[in-house]
Amino acid sequence: MISCVGPEGPQGPIGPQGEPGINILGTTYEVEIDFTSQNDYFEVFNFPVRLEDSDAVLVYRLVGVENNRDIWRLLPQFYFFESNILIYNFDYSNIDFGIFLDGNIQFSTLGPQWRLGQVFRVIVVPADFASSRIDFTDYEAVMKLIGATEEDVIQIQPRN
Repeated sequence: MISCVGPEGPQGPIGPQGEPGINILGTTYEVEIDFTSQNDYFEVFNFPVRLEDSDAVLVYRLVGVENNRDIWRLLPQFYFFESNILIYNFDYSNIDFGIFLDGNIQFSTLGPQWRLGQVFRVIVVPADFASSRIDFTDYEAVMKLIGATEEDVIQIQPRN
């Protein structure tokens, strides 16, 4: 048996640049909003990276903390006050998203716990995952699906 192990030859030339890859990992953003009459109870944020047309966007509102764990609820969320309804809602395009108050209630009559310091998580779910059999109301399951951790959450500020 003969083995030929010898010195390697010189490195060849660098090949041509390949096509840009596709990001199939999801991204999570966190925003904090004060809903006021000055912003018409609506705030807009730019995505740091343009979304693919097939990406889905999920928005969760922080509703409390239990046993040192944040509790997140998927938007839209409905709250009923006697004969009035408050809705936390959102819309998005592939370059930005907006989070706003909706419903037939006078927003100015809402206490600060409903309007000020509201924290939201915005999860971009790539099309490869959007059809997964998962309960998208379960924030932790969605984070696990896209392979994200708390350290991966990106803070962004409103668009001016």
